[in-house]
Amino acid sequence: MSGIRVVTDSACDLLDQTLTELHIGLVPLRIRFGDEELIDRDELSTKQFWARCADSPVLPATAAPSPGQFQAAFEAMADDGADGVVCVNLSSKMSATIESARQAARAMEGRFPVRVVDSRSVTLGLGLVVTEAAGAAAAGASLDEVEAVAERAAGRMKLYGAIDTLENLKKGGRIGGARALLGSMLSIKPVIEVRDGVVEEESKQRTRSRSLRYLADKARAAGPVSRLAVFSADAPDLGEFLTLLEGVEPTEGSTLFGDVGPVIGTHAGRGAIGVAWIPV
Repeated sequence: MSGIRVVTDSACDLLDQTLTELHIGLVPLRIRFGDEELIDRDELSTKQFWARCADSPVLPATAAPSPGQFQAAFEAMADDGADGVVCVNLSSKMSATIESARQAARAMEGRFPVRVVDSRSVTLGLGLVVTEAAGAAAAGASLDEVEAVAERAAGRMKLYGAIDTLENLKKGGRIGGARALLGSMLSIKPVIEVRDGVVEEESKQRTRSRSLRYLADKARAAGPVSRLAVFSADAPDLGEFLTLLEGVEPTEGSTLFGDVGPVIGTHAGRGAIGVAWIPV
């Protein structure tokens, strides 16, 4: 398949159907439960992950893919006739994944062109950047153009989440500027923002319902959005949030829905609900 192709990692939380339709390559991270290590999606589905979290006494951990895994993905694209690859990864400030991709890209120099883009986001925020890039590639854009589309989307992306517990973020060391929330985390339901690739405090809400309403109001106040994504981490009240979000629609395509998978779910914890968008 000639033209430019897009590769990403399993933190994107895109459905397999979406990956197939847009010819997106996926490199999985690994999830560890104690001494047991499983390959995201291949050996551990999102449903299985949340079931194991309910029973596991230890917090799962994540491990970045090796450079060799990314190189194998790039070489597969080259063998398939691609003219080049744009690889879009989860925030460099949360994972070493992108460094593995960069090492693999350097290993391909002189043989096959690969550009690596930091999405500065996670879950379907990353997913929106990836689909924007893949859409440009499908339309016949050049390597430079696809890279520019990804960079622009990453720079404009907004992602907010209502977190049911900060315990996972605290234990995982991914709490960033939201550290100030820890002292009162038992009495609040915080709303966080992934800002410039780091988890930051956005708002402190006293109840879960208020945090979801705040989240919906934030999306509504953003004005016209070209792309919109909604995602949850096995949250039982997702329907309540979707009701609050009624009337907020993207100007391009339909709203992207997805489940928060093991990579981000490990840190966000069960019950998180999030919304991401790219402004018009």
